[in-house]
This record gives sequence, structure tokens and C-alpha cells, in this order.
Amino acid sequence: MSTQPTAGIDDAERSDHPSRSDGFVRGASQLIGGPLGDHAAALDRPAGSERRFWTAVRIVLALTCLTLALHWVQKSPCQDGAWQNNIQYTRFCYTDVLALYYAEGLNEGKVPYRDHPVEYPVLTGYFMGVLGLPVHALGVDDPGINQGMWFYNLNVLVLGALAIVTVAVILALRRRRPWDAALFALAPALLLTATVNWDLLAIGLGALGLLAWARSRPALAGVLLGLAGAAKMWPLFVLGPILVLALRAGKMRAALTAFGTAALTVVAVNLPAAVPYRENWDRFFELNSTRPIDWGTLWYIGRYLDGKINPGSPTEQGPFEWLNANIPTLNYLSYALFGLACLGVAALALLAPRRPRLAQLAFLVVAAFLIFSKVWSQQFVLWLLPLAVLARPRWGAFLAWQIAEVGYFAAFYAELLGSATSRPVIPEGVFVLASTLRLATVVLLCVLIVRDVLHPERDPVRATYPDDPDGGMLDGAPDAPWYTRWRQRSAAPEPEPVGAAAT
Repeated sequence: MSTQPTAGIDDAERSDHPSRSDGFVRGASQLIGGPLGDHAAALDRPAGSERRFWTAVRIVLALTCLTLALHWVQKSPCQDGAWQNNIQYTRFCYTDVLALYYAEGLNEGKVPYRDHPVEYPVLTGYFMGVLGLPVHALGVDDPGINQGMWFYNLNVLVLGALAIVTVAVILALRRRRPWDAALFALAPALLLTATVNWDLLAIGLGALGLLAWARSRPALAGVLLGLAGAAKMWPLFVLGPILVLALRAGKMRAALTAFGTAALTVVAVNLPAAVPYRENWDRFFELNSTRPIDWGTLWYIGRYLDGKINPGSPTEQGPFEWLNANIPTLNYLSYALFGLACLGVAALALLAPRRPRLAQLAFLVVAAFLIFSKVWSQQFVLWLLPLAVLARPRWGAFLAWQIAEVGYFAAFYAELLGSATSRPVIPEGVFVLASTLRLATVVLLCVLIVRDVLHPERDPVRATYPDDPDGGMLDGAPDAPWYTRWRQRSAAPEPEPVGAAAT
């Protein structure tokens, strides 16, 4: 059983400094004079304990704002909506937020679900309507404004605020490791994809749900995770690790409270659209059930290999090409592989020598969903970003993953441009290579996290905290008596057969 921190020792004295503890950062720091010194360590002191304004927390928040501002600049060529000569692809500035303002009929004043089917879960549809319909009303009164630009920039402000909320949550969960949040703040993926879609809505709500759980408020955590799951489905997957960890700790009441309030929240949010506008509400599920293999996925890589194994043989379909033509089977196989991965994560949680941290298991589950999914859009990298920071705050593998994501981002836009012009921009093999590197780096992160779970002494967070700062009432709790007895029985040596000693 882990003990709680010693009273009277503040967070600054226990703070982690990456230039001392992280091998990659320590090596890179030699370029600017070596690891952080004692005087610079004052940056991590709590507010009010010294006169410096630029504390670690403020620096990280400022870096987040800078990254979001650069993202806005990067997307600025597309803001007027006049996408001539495929500028949205040549300038890497395409965004669903602007495109769907017109495609979903918001520019005509259509109410999501009531007047038009929406291809996203309901809270995202509501969010689009809440921001889009006032812009349309303003445009009716003032035809001179560019409604699409106003809508996009309003989304930038709200989604940017949610990104800052996410960083603030990471900082709150890692008071002794404030520089971990810089991984999120400086991530190239955030710079390139922050407002490609509305994923930051689910990420911000999901981060608040994790904070509520860490503060031992399971009902509130369930509500927030339920709201996040009503915006994008993946935050609901976090409830699985909560249940397994609570089972091992004998804290099932809290886990079931979170699970129950999340379920009720999802139902309550869906009912206003699902009951009166069932057909339009069902559009999200219909698209997901009928969609074929999408670009950049494991299945897409397999289709490319099919073509290399059986070139010029249309009568001999490879297995992945056959799956693309038999989508129900593809769906079942994708769900089955994800289910098996979840069982593997549950087994890891029960067999690990020490109860894993929540963020570790949450990353593994969400990563497994992406690895086996038939759709892996460019902005889905944002789903993993805060979980990666909380699960394994090491710069080396993280940067390798981000470099792979940047490579995929560039290759993806080359594919989009080639599709729009009917002239290939890059060889298909280059795009598949970029997809493979993205997949491989996510798998690498999973392997490293599993290693940390099996060898807790390697876990950088546990080098600073005694147990799990995200665990809430699980933090520092002993394993349940039933689990302790089970492990003792499974570890007990088999009795020798009668007469074995004599022989």
C-alpha cells in the first residue's frame, strides 16, 4: 500500500525538472548550458512564494496560447471560404469547421437534427448550432459580413479556450511536474489540427471529467465524461479502466457511480434529438456502419500490401480488399480486435505487480481503438495528446510520435490534392509509409507504457508521486482483500506429490 506525501513538504520541493530526470531533455539541454540549475528551479515555486512572474505554470499557459495563435495563422488562408485552386490543400489549411457551416445548412439557418441530419454525435451537433445559428442571424441583418469566417473564428475562440482548459487540468493533476504540460502546449499536432474539427470539445470536457475523478467526485466525473462522450464517443472508453482499477482496489461503488451518471448523461443529451428526429439523429450511426476502409488506417495499409502481393489480378482479392467489399464483416472484425485489446488491458491491470495508473490504461484503450478502427482522421491525434502527457511524460518517444504525425499530416494533404486534381502528388507508397510510421510510433508508446506498468520503478510519474495523482479515491488505496488472496493463491507453489521426497 502506498503512503501519502509527507505533510509540510510543499510541491516545489518535490517538483520534477525534466532536464534532470528525462534523459532526452538532459542531453538536449547541453546545447544551452546543461541541466536546470538551482536558481532556475525557483520557476516552480508556488505563486506568492517569490517575486518571479514567469512561473512554470504561466510559461506553459503562455506557450499554449502561442501555439493556438500560430495555428490560427496557419489556417488563415482558408478563413474567407474562397477556396480557389485547391488552396485548402496546398496551404494545409482545410478545416471541417468552415466547410460544414455550409454543408450542414447552418448558413441557411437550419437547426441541427431538426432540419438537417448531422454526421456527428449530438453534443457536437448542438455545439455547431449554438455557435452557427447566431452567426446566421447576424448575417441576415448584415449581409456584408462573411458568415463562414465569423463562424470559424468564433469556434477558434471557444475551442482554443477548451485547449487552455485541458492544459490547466494537466497542470492541476501534475502540480509537482508542471513542465509535463509543455508536451501538450508545444505539440506539433496541436499546432496543425486544433480546429480541423470539433475534437477539442470532447477533449476539454473529458479532461475536466478526469480532474473530477482525481478530486474524488465520481458523480461529477461521470457527468463530464458522459458529456464528452456525447460529443465524441472515445471519452466513454475511460470508464472501462476506471471500473477495472476500482475492482482491484475494492472501490466499485465510486466506479459504478461514475458509470451510471455517465450513462444517464449520454441518454439525457441524446433524447431531445433522438426521439423527435430519429432519422436525422441516426445519421452518425449509419455513416459509421456503412463507411469503408479510410485513409491511413491499419486496414488501408493492408489493402496496399494486397495490391503488391497480387498486382494486376482483379479476380484474386486479398483479405483486406475483400474486407473493404464486405463492410459488415470489417465492422465486426474491428470491434472484435478492439474488444480483445480491452480484455488485454484489463488483464494487465489485474496482473501488474502494482495497480497501474488510470492515465496509463486510458491511453492504451483509446490507442487500441484508433489502431484497429477503420477510420483514423488526421485530428484524432488530439485524442491521445493529453492522455500521452499524463501516461508517459517522456520527451524522446513523444517527439518521435509527433514527428511521425507531422509526416502523416503532410502526406495526407498531398493525397487530398492528388484526389482533387486527379494527378498524384506523391507515390502511394510514400503515403503508406507515413501511415505506417504513425501507426508504429503509437504502438511504440503503448509498448513503453506497458513496460512502465510491469516495471513501476521505470514510471516517471511514480518517481515524483507515491501512487496515482489521477486516481482519486484509488490513490494510495490498498488492493482489495479478494485480490490479495487471489494473488497469494496464484503465487503459492504447487504441493509436491506424495512420495516425491523419497524418490
